[in-house]
Order: sequence, then structure tokens, then C-alpha cells
Amino acid sequence: MYYKVTARLMEGKGSELFGRIQDGSIASQEPDGQEIVAAMKRAVVKDTGEIEWSETCYCNSPLAHERKTVLDHYFTGIETEIVDGYQQHQGSPFTDHLANLA
Repeated sequence: MYYKVTARLMEGKGSELFGRIQDGSIASQEPDGQEIVAAMKRAVVKDTGEIEWSETCYCNSPLAHERKTVLDHYFTGIETEIVDGYQQHQGSPFTDHLANLA
């Protein structure tokens, strides 16, 4: 299933997340690491400070494995909504935001 995800980056966690995206440690995680990294590259920062992205997940609970292994370590207020496919979101590229924090 495809999900639209909205969340907030935890204070002080941007540099660590950026490092893990850059060093390949998230991408190497099975079975969903590459999708998590691709989702972070699709993500945008909205004017409200919220982060929004689209992601594929096949867990019974939306993003269950992704949350346990990565997302809950870096984001709060994670909300999901089923959508028809990957979406483009309005805002500044999240990875640029992370690079500025690093």
C-alpha cells in the first residue's frame, strides 16, 4: 500500500538521520531500507515545519517495521493516510534541510 506520511523531526536528530542516510546504514536494512531512504528523498518540509512524504509499506499496521527500526527514532506525531500512489508534496526538500542541520 502507498501512504502519505506527515510527521515532525525530533529536535537535535537531523544530523544523525542525515548521516545514516548518507552512510548507507538505513539503505542496507532489510526488507525496507531502500524504500525508507527513497521516501526521505521524496520528503518535503512544509511552512508549518511538518515533514510530508509518500512511502510504500506492506505491513499489517502502516509502517510498523519502518517505525520500529527508523522512523520512531527521528520523528514524532507520525500520521499516515492511504493514497493511490507516490505523491509530490509542496515544500522544501527534506534532504536539503537535513544537510543544513548536519
